Amino acid sequence: MAIKILSVDDELDLEILLTQYFRRKIRKGEYEFTFAHNGLEALRLVLEKKDFDIILSDINMPEMDGLTLLTKINEMRNPALKCIMVSAYGDMGNIRSAMNNGAFDFATKPIDLDDLSRTIEKAIEEIDFVRKSQQEHNQLESIKSDLAVAGEIQQAILPRRFPPMPDIADKVDLFATMTPAKEVGGDFFDFFRIDEHRLGFVIADVSGKGVPASIFMAVSRTLLRATGMRGISTKECLDCVNNMLCNESVDSMFVTVFYGIYNIQTGTIEYTNAGHNPPYIVHANGSIEALPMSSDIVAGMFENMEFTQNEMKLDMGESLVLFTDGVTEAFNTSGQMFDESGLENTLRRVGPTGSEEICQAILTDVSIFAGYEPQSDDITLMAIKRIK
Repeated sequence: MAIKILSVDDELDLEILLTQYFRRKIRKGEYEFTFAHNGLEALRLVLEKKDFDIILSDINMPEMDGLTLLTKINEMRNPALKCIMVSAYGDMGNIRSAMNNGAFDFATKPIDLDDLSRTIEKAIEEIDFVRKSQQEHNQLESIKSDLAVAGEIQQAILPRRFPPMPDIADKVDLFATMTPAKEVGGDFFDFFRIDEHRLGFVIADVSGKGVPASIFMAVSRTLLRATGMRGISTKECLDCVNNMLCNESVDSMFVTVFYGIYNIQTGTIEYTNAGHNPPYIVHANGSIEALPMSSDIVAGMFENMEFTQNEMKLDMGESLVLFTDGVTEAFNTSGQMFDESGLENTLRRVGPTGSEEICQAILTDVSIFAGYEPQSDDITLMAIKRIK
């Protein structure tokens, strides 16, 4: 497209000089000149057309001088519109004022047209740079907006209503929360009824960060929920999901998973831990105990893996607290980690309280510990308490 130049000068001879000197570029459609003879006329043209790239303006003109015109142009806040000011050689005071007020460059009369041509070319380079920067900025804003929407969608697919199942709220107290480190995250949690007496629950952490992790997270959650709701054992569920994830995995992505089935009547939990952090039991007397470290590796890495199933039991008033490594691997400004010791201190401090209170206490302590250090990983928590 042609570079559109508005020449503003009360001397009519300049119009002839410019059209003659730049005639080849005008014929080729590279430059397109418009002429005005004072600042008011030029301002009207700018407001009407709004598509000029360069304004070549004399400083000393009737009705509205070039410095006033420059001020009006600056008020439009268009960084891609460049002003080249023209004045007599000895009028350095006005030229200096023009440069201080945002003019791109200047030329002196009598105008050296070769020098003016180079100045215009330099202005075009700057205009191209500004426009590319604006385009990149707009693209980044669009991506940012898309990520924000993706984050909202991701949060929406996780359970958000607590208590989640009012008909068993007097038997089990369940709460979970996920705080992504970026707009979208790779952690997730889920829970669902398998039958009248069994409740499936999952906490997981996908490898990597950002959009790839969030997509793999959605796939993993869907497969785990769909497979788990068939009512098969936790081992069979992870065996099956692992093989399906191996077929879906890109760039060797994997997921750590703790999948359990809670019996609402007896308090027993059968579970399979695929490389996830061992949860903690908060006993009714306030003491805490970590489940054994899993010997199984992560899901989605190797096909035909045989996972291990274990069993435990929650007594009345006991809670199972599950978490992702965003909790224990939270850093403070000194480079120290919150670690398992920090989590254990919090669990001892809060004791056998409600599930939401436990999760909120952990989030608060991690936030206080980290201080001004940015969150580097997703933080996900789940607590299940047996009431009766």
